[in-house]
Order: sequence, then C-alpha cells, then structure tokens
Amino acid sequence: MTTDARRASEWTIHGERVIDDTRRAVLSVADVELPDGVRFEQYVLRVPSAAMVVVLDDADRVLMMWRHRFIIDRWVWELPGGYLDPDEDSAVCAAREVEEETGWRPKSMEPLIAFQPMVGTIDQPNVVYLARGAEPTGAAPDINETERLGWIPLAEVQQRIEAGEIVGAGSVTGLLATLLAKASGRI
Repeated sequence: MTTDARRASEWTIHGERVIDDTRRAVLSVADVELPDGVRFEQYVLRVPSAAMVVVLDDADRVLMMWRHRFIIDRWVWELPGGYLDPDEDSAVCAAREVEEETGWRPKSMEPLIAFQPMVGTIDQPNVVYLARGAEPTGAAPDINETERLGWIPLAEVQQRIEAGEIVGAGSVTGLLATLLAKASGRI
C-alpha cells in the first residue's frame, strides 16, 4: 500500500477537548472526520502505561491473584501488574508489582508481549513480562489487591479463560502469549 493510499484511509482529528484530567487518566472528546467526510465525536481515554508478569514455575504453573473487580462485579483470576510510575522502567515496575501484590520476587524477567487493550478508545501501552521462577519474600499478599494467590497449571489456562474465570485483557493476552511460546518451544 502506498503512503498516499494509507493517508486516504486515515481519520482526521479536528480537535480534542479535555473532559476530566486526573492523576491516572485523561478523558477527552475528539472531533473526528472519517475518510468519507462523516464527522462525529469520539471519547478518548489516555491512561498511564501498565506492566504485568506471567510468573511461571518449574512445574509450569502460573502465579495468579483471585480478586474482585467492582466494575464488572465479578471475582476473577489475574496476573500481578499495575501502572508505571512517571519515568519508571516497565521491567522494574513489573517486578515491583509482583512483589508488592503477591509477596513473591521474580527470579528473572524477559519481555513477552506488548499490546494496546482498546485501540479505538483507550491509549494505554501494556507490556507483559515472563518471569521464570520466583522466591517468597515472607511478606503477605496485599489485602487490597487479592483475596488469595494461586499457582494455576498452564494446562488449565485456556479452560479458565473459556469459563470466564480469567477475563482481563492483560491476563488473557499474557497467558495466551505464554501458551503460544510454549507450543513453539520458545519457553
């Protein structure tokens, strides 16, 4: 595809007005024009980058947190992770979040996959790391983050996703990337 052809299919932004600007999010409305000339307003949410970790032990089990998500009013399994602090390296954030939320310290960290969870509305770069092994720190899991921890067999992950026990974009993406890497012999 030529550059001109690509440009012809781009949307034009005529302006964007901020509705709310908080510490963790900026909500705005963009005045957008489609290539065919149709114009409309689109909500845009800009959120800090996030990092999470698939902690995989020698028995091919994944460290996960059982927690309640009030927005969807459900209990779900999730990977540990969170927002990056300003100017924080994503690997440092990912390791810090595992330790703070679970009381386990990852032994090694390597990038697994990066993604945007909802490119039509939200700008939030996410990166998922793979940690091979972890050591307990002796600290209890953060009560504000998880009700309990579980080491979920990797062989059960797809079934738990299909059953709706794992629904978060970061957790699903990271776990499916792990399954693909395992199937291809990369891990």
